[in-house]
Amino acid sequence: MWVIPAVDLKGGKAVRLYEGDPGRETVYGDPVAAALRWQEEGARWLHLVDLDRALGQGDNREALGRIAAALRIPFQVGGGIRSLEALREVLALGAGRGVVGTVAVKDPSLLARMLAEAGPERLAVALDARGLEVVVSGWQEATPLSALDLLRDWVAMGVRTVIYTDVRRDGTLKGLDLEVVARVREAWPHQLIAGGGIAGPEDLKALEALGVEGALVGKALYEGRVRLRDWVQGVS
Repeated sequence: MWVIPAVDLKGGKAVRLYEGDPGRETVYGDPVAAALRWQEEGARWLHLVDLDRALGQGDNREALGRIAAALRIPFQVGGGIRSLEALREVLALGAGRGVVGTVAVKDPSLLARMLAEAGPERLAVALDARGLEVVVSGWQEATPLSALDLLRDWVAMGVRTVIYTDVRRDGTLKGLDLEVVARVREAWPHQLIAGGGIAGPEDLKALEALGVEGALVGKALYEGRVRLRDWVQGVS
């Protein structure tokens, strides 16, 4: 299983939000330095999120461009990608994948066009939820939709990579809700990346035991609870 560091950008800086709340953030400084740190520690992919764009409060295009220019490893970009033009923009930066969330929930026809243009290998879908209750628009808007129903729809559409984040736990270091992750794993037959509350190596081992292909880790890396280099070397 791959450990994929998350670098969330807000106001040009690397941050982590507590339960997705823009008013409760921890700032970790220069996002380029953060990205390069994880690259040097052996990350095989990075997950970059433009929080300002997701929240409709500007963007971090300049910082994303600097990160893209500095990296040697593949990366994916999400946050506010709600048009073909926005998807083209992040792919033009050199992103291996664009990540869409709100579009996949609210506009299936646009998701289908994105899949047709980029291909399923260059487009991932973010399933952001409080447990299994789906949220959109930078995690600020609840929906009545079932995560499991959406997963079935996305399989039929040809999506091949889903990134599940439990918003209730993201940035909290409270550990995963493994029962919910297991239900997502059971419903999704293709590549699954999961995160939200990972607190240490035990959570990573639990995800690996569930057959999850990738673990999205943010605060636990920044706070030293997960040592990426050790995990990559198989000694965590």
